[in-house]
Amino acid sequence: MRSNADSHKGTSKEFFIQMKHSLALVFTLASGIALSAAAQTPSAPATTAVPAKVAVIAFQSAVGATNEFQRNFADLQKKYEPKRTQLTALASEIDGLEKQLQAQGDKLSDAERASRAKVIEDKKKQAQRFAEDAQNDLQGEMQEIYNGVAGKVYDTLAKYAQQQGYTLVVDGSGSQQQAPVVLFASPSTDITKAIIDAYNVSSGVPPPPPAAATPQAPTPKSAAPKPVAH
Repeated sequence: MRSNADSHKGTSKEFFIQMKHSLALVFTLASGIALSAAAQTPSAPATTAVPAKVAVIAFQSAVGATNEFQRNFADLQKKYEPKRTQLTALASEIDGLEKQLQAQGDKLSDAERASRAKVIEDKKKQAQRFAEDAQNDLQGEMQEIYNGVAGKVYDTLAKYAQQQGYTLVVDGSGSQQQAPVVLFASPSTDITKAIIDAYNVSSGVPPPPPAAATPQAPTPKSAAPKPVAH
């Protein structure tokens, strides 16, 4: 059976990675809990406030920049290369059939033109279904890769924050629909690179070869990464 500490840790990790709730709501709830506790224990001695030490991280960008994610995403691209080749060939075939129909249209009977047009339309639908299926499969696997690495990057982040004495780490890569939005942050508070470096060391995954093109990190469905404004 999982201990309360393990359960709390898992909940915190899920909250941070998916960023489903507003930071403002967290502060409001925290304030409410504090006020409620104070009201119930009026005679409790005052505690010394811990000075806040805040850090900022572009979490999604950090995950996408790790050696492990770059390696796994490059492998995924190779996996889907045959499907891209097949789709390109199908598009070329459709283009050729359309050019033939355009060039020979006036020499064909109405029935023949209709027959060829139907063949082209059927192939277009086939290509569209193939592309949609491939895209959905690719996005699903990209999300699985991201989630797998993100969970471990969060563990590195939590350990780093505790070691450095941070009381709050703010994700500055949220979209307009997700809080918090960082309007300003001193460069000294940005720990994104530190977390990337720490995770690369702990994962043991070497960086991609210099000659290889660096793949772009996918945009997870939750939010698009944005740089922190300085």
